[in-house]
Amino acid sequence: MPKLKYRRVLLKLSGEALAGNEQYGIDPGTVSSICREIISARELGAEIALVIGGGNIFRGVSASSKGMDRASADYMGMLATVMNALAVQDVLEKMNADTRVMSAISMHEVAEPYIRRRALRHLEKKRIVICAAGTGNPFFTTDTAAALRAMELKSDIILKATKVDGVFDRDPVTNPDAVKYDSLTYIDVLSRRLQVMDAAAVSLCMDNCMPVAVFNLFHRDNIIRVLQGEQIGTIVQGG
Repeated sequence: MPKLKYRRVLLKLSGEALAGNEQYGIDPGTVSSICREIISARELGAEIALVIGGGNIFRGVSASSKGMDRASADYMGMLATVMNALAVQDVLEKMNADTRVMSAISMHEVAEPYIRRRALRHLEKKRIVICAAGTGNPFFTTDTAAALRAMELKSDIILKATKVDGVFDRDPVTNPDAVKYDSLTYIDVLSRRLQVMDAAAVSLCMDNCMPVAVFNLFHRDNIIRVLQGEQIGTIVQGG
């Protein structure tokens, strides 16, 4: 069995990733492809927790910019992440994975409450833990929730899965000559205002020396390659 450089990881998925090529909602084929990659990593011995965004269903920030109360909009966004978590759980369990959805907002009929020690126990038992509803508080993004859960669950690294090959100096989708960074420091990300994670999440990672790997989720075996320490995408760490 290949040796893993990172044994316990926090995988951050955007809601948009679940939509595939669609503008809205959940694309079953895309979710199945993502889940196969997650299960392949688990079969190598990785302990995996997920934090999933909700932008494919509802964006709190966008709604608040159009006049909706920010707290109300953020709570709606948290509920969208629960829907995504249940969708991912359903596909993973159809692939015979043992999973638990743990929500920061109590909804006992569909998810366990997020309790740190219980989540750690699930990971120790090789269950895939899907953390839903962000931090449970408005004004915090799911990026910040991912950083927080990574610290709480003693993760070795945050895997920030995207649709591009890493972090670039400009948007590579609209700028074909954009330059990719192989490595960055937390200070680089903050000072250059690079769109890796929001500033609160980056600062939390910096304060706790939590590395972040940014990579393309849609290249086969990329999760495994990162876990094995291969240099793909962009690694954010150090001062």
